[in-house]
Amino acid sequence: MSVLENLGRSLSDSVKRLLRLPVVDEKAVNELVRDLQKALLRADVNLNLVLEISERVRERALKEKLPPGISRREHVVKVLYEELTRMMGGKPARIDTPGISPYILMLIGIQGSGKTVTAVKLARFYQKRGARPAIICADTYRPGAFEQLDQLASRINVPVYWRSGKSPVEIVREGVREYSAQRYNLLIVDTAGRHKEEGELIEEMKMLEREVKPQEVMLILDGAIGQQAYRHAEAFNNATKIGSITVTKLDGSTKGGGALSAVAATGAPLKFIGTGEGLDDLEPFNPSKFVGRILGMGDIEGLIQKVKDAELTLSSAKARKIVEGKFTLKDLYEQMESLKKLGPLRKIWGMIPGAVNIPEEYMESVEKRMDDWRIIIQSMTKEEVEDPKILNSSRIRRIARGSGRPERAVKEMVNQYFTARKMMKGLRRRDVLRKLTRASLNT
Repeated sequence: MSVLENLGRSLSDSVKRLLRLPVVDEKAVNELVRDLQKALLRADVNLNLVLEISERVRERALKEKLPPGISRREHVVKVLYEELTRMMGGKPARIDTPGISPYILMLIGIQGSGKTVTAVKLARFYQKRGARPAIICADTYRPGAFEQLDQLASRINVPVYWRSGKSPVEIVREGVREYSAQRYNLLIVDTAGRHKEEGELIEEMKMLEREVKPQEVMLILDGAIGQQAYRHAEAFNNATKIGSITVTKLDGSTKGGGALSAVAATGAPLKFIGTGEGLDDLEPFNPSKFVGRILGMGDIEGLIQKVKDAELTLSSAKARKIVEGKFTLKDLYEQMESLKKLGPLRKIWGMIPGAVNIPEEYMESVEKRMDDWRIIIQSMTKEEVEDPKILNSSRIRRIARGSGRPERAVKEMVNQYFTARKMMKGLRRRDVLRKLTRASLNT
């Protein structure tokens, strides 16, 4: 279960309970604060920080004057939202690279934090936004470091510079010179993993920073590191001024709160979070949107951006059919194919405002059924796809044999299709699909 789901399930349930209360008094606020403390401690957030934020929530919720037109319960949720956002760093970091060519980004962190994979993910992220990235492997200690980096980077056609028998400083110096001459405008330097107590490696990191003079030093933190993240971040920042932070591995069973709150040790913004194993599973970190998602408020802007990144397009006529719940099985098939481009269904669902928390296991079963449905639809005639109302027992048996799926799976898909049409009409009233459709039409 991810950090979003861990935190979100506890806090969104607490907020919902608060909103259902007839009166929000001191007792209700104290109960919310206790839930907040439990959720943050379970997420491995530093105890002092938990006490600080919970006290601020209690103080503001009970003593601040209510703004005009705002109820006490709305004010309490607003305070909770603002304080969690403040804990996560407040404003989002700038993700664009200034007009410096080449822009040198040096990655540092302890061994096993995910620097190598993150280097390629960053290259992919900026490559999709028009940059020409290249990677320099300055890790001469870990066996196979260059081979791993080169193998991953070749999947996105990004070059990797490395020379056997040379020092990290020599490799970086030559790599910068060579790739600058080839007009690569983003150079990502992947350094060797080091522990805060490893004096020799820390000195090497300082030397690299003095030699290369990178425009940005990015600390990579493992989401599972827990409260040690604070001490590691502080030690690295004392050695080399950190400009940004990326937290990796927030897709698994990690608690994540310790790493997320480590920004306090450096004052550097949390820039990206790693949310999966794929090279596209790197998200810009926006504190307010992140908090919105864990409180169940959704991230409709983030979902719209995913639609744009996936380059999904709809004709205005087809968009209207979907929004009005008048689509055919053919339309459903095309949209399932498009949905695959957006990533795992559980991530997309978590971005929809007001969406309830659904167990990851259930989402995985839904994705499996969708794969079956695509195969079933491929086994249907054009007439059946256009008008599923004509499906009778003999047609269903034929489709089941052709798709290699049981008859019950065919029947389930048809029932779900009609249910989906009704659901789309409901979402239309909430204006969610209208925004997604408009975003898709504007890509």
